[in-house]
This record gives sequence, structure tokens and C-alpha cells, in this order.
Amino acid sequence: MTTVIAFILMFGVLVTVHEYGHFIVAKKTGMLVREFAIGFGPKVFATVKNETLYTIRLLPMGGYVRVAGEDPEIVDIKPGQHIGLNFNEQGEVTQIIVNNKAKHPEAFVIEVEHIDLDHDLRVEGYDINDEERHVFQINDKAAFIMDERSTQIAPYNRQFASKSVGQRGLQLFAGPLMNFILSFVLFLILANIQGVPVEDVTVGSVAENSPAEESGFESGDTITAIDGQPTPTWDDFRDIVEVNPNESLNMTVQRDGEEIEVDVTPALIEMPDQSIGQVGVTQALEKSFVRTIPYSIEETYYWATLILTNVGKLITGQFSIDMLSGPVGIYDATDQVVQTGFLNFLTWTAALSVNLGIMNLLPLPALDGGRLLFVGVEAIRGKPIDPQKEGIVHFIGFALLMVLMLVVTWNDIQRLFL
Repeated sequence: MTTVIAFILMFGVLVTVHEYGHFIVAKKTGMLVREFAIGFGPKVFATVKNETLYTIRLLPMGGYVRVAGEDPEIVDIKPGQHIGLNFNEQGEVTQIIVNNKAKHPEAFVIEVEHIDLDHDLRVEGYDINDEERHVFQINDKAAFIMDERSTQIAPYNRQFASKSVGQRGLQLFAGPLMNFILSFVLFLILANIQGVPVEDVTVGSVAENSPAEESGFESGDTITAIDGQPTPTWDDFRDIVEVNPNESLNMTVQRDGEEIEVDVTPALIEMPDQSIGQVGVTQALEKSFVRTIPYSIEETYYWATLILTNVGKLITGQFSIDMLSGPVGIYDATDQVVQTGFLNFLTWTAALSVNLGIMNLLPLPALDGGRLLFVGVEAIRGKPIDPQKEGIVHFIGFALLMVLMLVVTWNDIQRLFL
């Protein structure tokens, strides 16, 4: 049960933060946000506030912010169509009754001659009773009523396409950016709770039954050299150990003001894409407020470069698609992490946040990166690509991503039960 709660909270935070980035920039630049959704599929919860429908949906496979103009508008009113109109005290149209007009006896019904919901916000038509011609101004927050459901109209200045290239680019980039910021904040919290790694190679803890314990390592030991080669940083120490599994290493250790020599043989550890050596020690930590911010930036950068490296391996074929994980695989990994403690869970969440940010920036159709690519092309060529063509590309891309998600999920399930 703990894992279920942890997974739901983690998923909710990662997706909410990502979508909030898109949402807040859309709002600040005057776009009409129709829906803020967490998950996909059938609605589990829904509420409307300040023009936006907020939903939680059944399938935990992401989320979305639906901005007016990104998809074709829901209602298309044509000349000759009969519609009902309701007005405010200023005589502006506030409701456009598309169907079921009998349920709205108070509405003024006209036959449409011309209607402009993008720029002029005006409707012209004839009273169906006496054929008198009327012209009405439409309120910029008027709503369609169709099948007894209300949907706010979106004048062109509230649509995604009406904004500048810079504003649209920022709105698309803001989601991944918020994931990077979340990762930085989580690492900052970790740094303040548990401390930051010391600057030299000082041992924090020694794992039970590890090569380091068998060789006599103790907490507080400082390793200054391996086989005569200086190790000023933990990365130097780790690099040497990892490339020497099952090879005896002579380490120079400072302990209680004395220098001693310790021989240790790193154990061979099989990783998904390589085999490395480990001795079973962790780096010592210290409380340092001054170093918390640089540490948080470094950790976010480290995970970003690690994920980018793996993406590169996937593209070049060095990393198999069978090694990818979807929601099921992430849940299983979360279960293992949760059992190791809350701080490791925070680290895992921060790493996944970076992963979500980077994956969304890949220049693939339907992802933020793919849409940013189209905005970039528009900036270079000076005019937008045909919206219909762009929509087809994103639709195909989304379909392929869903197929990939199904394949990855199936692989996850097989790994769990085979």
C-alpha cells in the first residue's frame, strides 16, 4: 500500500508540475486554457474554475494542457443554421444555443447569415418569425450550448496561434523547464536534510559483507591514492574501481592521522549494459549551506547528461528498446526504491523529473520538442507551416508513441512474471 501511495504522489507531482509550466505561461500570455488534465482516458474527477476544466483521468500515462486553437474548435456554425441567442444587460450575446433550442424558450432564435467568432465577434441573421435582419455583438466570453454542455468561445487573440513565436515557444518549453526546476528543488531539499558529499574521498559507510568490509575499511577513512595514482575526487576513485572488477587494488588510506595501505578487490557487478567493479563504500556527507545550491545544480546536470547519453545509445542501437520502462516498470522500480527509505525515494523522484523533462524535449511529433521544432521552423522561414499538415504529423506521432507505450508496458509485464 505504501508503494501505491508513493507512486500516485510521485506521478501526480511530476505530471502536475510539468503541465503547470504549460498552464501558467498560457495564462500569462492570454491564451484560453480549455483543460488541465492529469492522466488520459475517462474522467475520474472534473471541476471548472476561471475558464478552465480541471480533470483527473483514469490512465496514469501523462497529462496535458489543452489550449484554444491547438485543435479545431468544437462547434462550426454555418450560414442558414438556426441558433438561439441569450444576452446580457448590455445587449451582447452571452450564449449561443446550437441544438435542443426547445429547452431554451427564452432564447432569441435567428437564421444565421454571417458569424465571426474570431475577430469581429459579431453575428448577423434573420428573425425566424418575421424575417427582420439583426446584427448582434458577441461577448468575448460567450459560450456555445451544445447537447446542454457549455463551451466558451475562443476569439483569435485567445488562441495559441495568435501569440508570437517567442510566446508559443516559451509555452511549450515551460513544461520541461518546470521538471528541471523540480529536480533542482528536490536535490536542494536532500542536500539540506542529509548534507552534501565532502570534497575529498572520505568513506561515509561500509556495506556489510562487501570487499571493503573484508579488507578492513572503516567509516571516516580518506583514500588518497590507488596503486600510487592520486585520487583527489570521488569520481577519480569510482572510475578506477569500476574498470577493475576482480583486480586487487592497493589503496593509500588516511586514518586517525596515520597513513596505511589497504588491499581490496572490487566485486564484479552486472549492469544492464555493462559490468563494473564495486567495493561497497559510500561517500561521506557534510552539512554545508553554501554548497547546497551548487550541489543541486550539479546533480540535476549529472542526471540530465546520463539520460541524454542513454538516449544516444538507444538511437545508435547500443541500448535495446527492451530495456525501456513504462508505467508498470517505473512502478516496480519505485517499489524497490521505497523499501530503501524516503531520501532514496526523493532522489528517484528527482531523477524521473529530469527524465520527463528531457524526453519531452526530444524533437518527436506530439511531444513538446516536436512542437517546438515546428515553431523554430516558422521562426526561420517567417511563416507558419500549414496547421492541417502539422496536425497530421502530430497525430501520427502520437499514435506511434501510444504503440511504443503498449510495447514497453508489455515488456514490463513480462519482466515481472517471467
